[in-house]
Amino acid sequence: MVCQNSDVLGERIRNRRREIGMTAQQLARAAELSPAQVSQIERGNNDPSLEALRRIARALNTPLFDLFSDRVDQPVRVIREADRMIIRSPHGGLSYSRVSPGSGQLEVLAGELEPGAASSDTLWSHPPSEECVLVSSGTLTLEVDSDTIELQAGDSAYFESLHPHRFVNNTDAMVSFTISVTPPSF
Repeated sequence: MVCQNSDVLGERIRNRRREIGMTAQQLARAAELSPAQVSQIERGNNDPSLEALRRIARALNTPLFDLFSDRVDQPVRVIREADRMIIRSPHGGLSYSRVSPGSGQLEVLAGELEPGAASSDTLWSHPPSEECVLVSSGTLTLEVDSDTIELQAGDSAYFESLHPHRFVNNTDAMVSFTISVTPPSF
């Protein structure tokens, strides 16, 4: 996984854990990680995978991208393309850049999925939210529950995030898409 400074990320995870009164052992158990992994992540000695961060965020009842941003109250926030926070999967193949500032009621992510890649190894769900995906280029396969839907450039799909889901690129070309999630739970 490639993300911002591991020390800052670890500190935010530790602070959030303490804020909700959870021990490192409890976090490890809830996130299905070893206590050593949690300790290394919190100390900034481990660059966690996207899957590990998803588990930690879920255990902390926090949207994933909130682990990467400071809360700022401003009436208008501009996110320059060069300043976007980007997260890539450890295996490669998937990247998300945060288009929205975070800490609000709407999360917007620009995603790119390489040929043959998937957003996760298996279908997964997360806390109650509404998601809408819009394909900018390529063909994106959306798997939700037992349904498989192919979306072409310009197509969109809406679903509730409690339904296990994932995005797959079954083509030989890069797929670009935008995901909007409200409230943020990604």
